[in-house]
Formats: sequence, structure tokens, C-alpha cells
Amino acid sequence: MKVELRNLTKIFPSRNKKSGEEVIAVNDFTFTIPDGKLIGLLGPSGCGKSTTLYMISGLQKPTSGQIFFGEDDVTELSAENRGIGLVFQNYALYPHMTVKQNILFPLQNLKGADKLPKAEMLQRAYEAAKLVQIDELMDRKPGELSGGQQQRVAIARALVKMPKVLLLDEPLSNLDARLRLQTREEIRRIQKETGITTIFVTHDQEEAMSISDMIVVMKLGVVQQTGRPQEVYDDPTNLFVAKFLGTPPINVFAGEVKSEKLYIGGVAVLDVPGVEDREVTVGIRPEGFVPDANGPLVCKLNSVEVMGRDVSVVSTHASSLNPIVRSIVNSDYRISSEETVRYSLKSHKVFLFDRRDETRIRF
Repeated sequence: MKVELRNLTKIFPSRNKKSGEEVIAVNDFTFTIPDGKLIGLLGPSGCGKSTTLYMISGLQKPTSGQIFFGEDDVTELSAENRGIGLVFQNYALYPHMTVKQNILFPLQNLKGADKLPKAEMLQRAYEAAKLVQIDELMDRKPGELSGGQQQRVAIARALVKMPKVLLLDEPLSNLDARLRLQTREEIRRIQKETGITTIFVTHDQEEAMSISDMIVVMKLGVVQQTGRPQEVYDDPTNLFVAKFLGTPPINVFAGEVKSEKLYIGGVAVLDVPGVEDREVTVGIRPEGFVPDANGPLVCKLNSVEVMGRDVSVVSTHASSLNPIVRSIVNSDYRISSEETVRYSLKSHKVFLFDRRDETRIRF
């Protein structure tokens, strides 16, 4: 099911009666989610991603704009009539019911022409449980399950109605790191097997990038950039996107362009053809540093962290806007000095941004 958002806006009234200032949670969001794809809504807390999800689900009504499922305008349609499956951050399972009863619950609430025979409801419940690999736990109650198992029950309950659209609101945030990794792989597998259009809300960029067909990066209710995860990582549209995506995060420096050369700390470090003379903010991905005995960028060495396949070099630089400069280099790297480390730079891993509005300057 294709989902189309047209100029979607959500404004909440001010909680401060004196100021009367409204809060714009989502501002003029226009985006088309292709049929059968998994889309990640990504951004920091308060960026409007969950509000967008709740408007798509029908739990919140837009202030303005339209929502289409396929060719149907569902903007005014109630949540129960939209054909969506919704999984909350806290699972929202009924503690007094068994796993089977929790999964069956949405089907038992169907009325009229939609009501199903008991045998078909049971068959669907077991099929959904098998899909998420909890079919052996059907007689247990949520309190007897691990966090990951409870999350699978919540997903099975959302899938049992055979929804047109599956909505996941921070579904992994309550799980430990290893379980998060395993569960996100399961979510991707389930989505591929079912082919259901899925919208996944998270503040964790690693989660979003690892399983999404496309990501939507948001800030303060405004869409900053959309695209395939690797494309957005490789070609950020502004400094916010560049800083938000990447582990370790991008290194940021104060720089200057003179005569089509980029200067950091008064030293020319890279040719930037076509860029006018100006002060810039420079972003360098950790993998963009190349250890070079004659390299122009000289950093003060702090430490070297061996991580098996790679080595993380931690250093400082007077022009760095971060407390440390972190570069990821090949594991065969050897320290030539205990005080400094010199680098040349990979031009495709270096991004320039306007100092005032943080927009990208391409070269």
C-alpha cells in the first residue's frame, strides 16, 4: 500500500497561557512512501517523527494537509478503519492474557461483515506467531517473557489483522544492545516476507540505516533530507544531517577557503575547485583521514584504540569544533610519533558547509 503525505502539518496549542505561542510539531511534511517498502523516520527527540506516525495511524488529526493510502484520502478516517497495525515503544500487552489471547484480541473485536469464524482467527494467530517465531510461547503470559519476546508478541498482534500499513514507534528502545540488533534483523525479515509497507520511527541512526529502504531525517518538525541510507550518509544536504548520521560521528572544524584551497588552522589541506573565498564549517568523516608522514593536517595525538579490523586514532586540533578528532584507519597503522599524527584527506569524505545557515557547499 502506497502512503502519501501532502503538506502535513500538526500544531499544538501553547501550554504557556501567557506567551500563547503555538508548537509546530510537524511542518509542511510532503513525502510518498512506496508500496512494500520499509521507511525509517529518523531524528532527535522532539523532531516530530512520532507525531507524524500518529497522524498516519489516525490517532492524531492533522492541523492541515492530507494523508492518502493508495488513492484513498484517509485524513478524516478513524484509526480503526484505516487498516493499520501499530506497535508501541512499551509493547502495550495485556498482562492478564496469554500470548495467544493478546494476538487474538484485535480479531475478536471485528464486527459485522469483518467478523471471522473462530477457526480462522486461531489459524491467523498461529500464522502470525510463527512468523515472529513465538509459536511455542502461546500459553505464556507477558510477565513470563523476555523483552524481546514481548516485542515479538506486539508485532504478531499488529500483523494478525493483515494490515495495509505497519507502524512501529521506537520498537527497540527498551531492549539491550544485543537484543536490539537481533530484533531489528527480525523486523526486516518479517517486512520482506510479508511485503507490508512499514514505517519505523527511531532516534537511533544505526537502526534506521541498517534496515530501511529509505530514511527521512527530521529536525524540529521539518524534513531535512530523504533518500537511501547510504546516499544520505555520503551526500548530506546540511550540517545537521552530516552530524546526525554516522558512528563515530563526523569531525567538525572551523575552516576557510582561499584561492580554491581549503585551510584548516591556517594550513592548506585540500583543493576545493569552484568554491569562492569564504569562511566555512568543515565536516570530515572518520574514515576520510589517511595517515601520511607528509600530510598537511597535523593533529596532537591522544591515544590509539585497536578494534580488531580497524584502529581508532583519537587526537585534538586547535580548529576542531569537537573536543576530540576521531579517525578510523586500517589495522596495520603504526604510530610514527608519540606526539602528533599527520593526515592527508579523502576529498569525497570532506564536506563544506556555510558558516551562517549550515547548508552544503559543493565542490
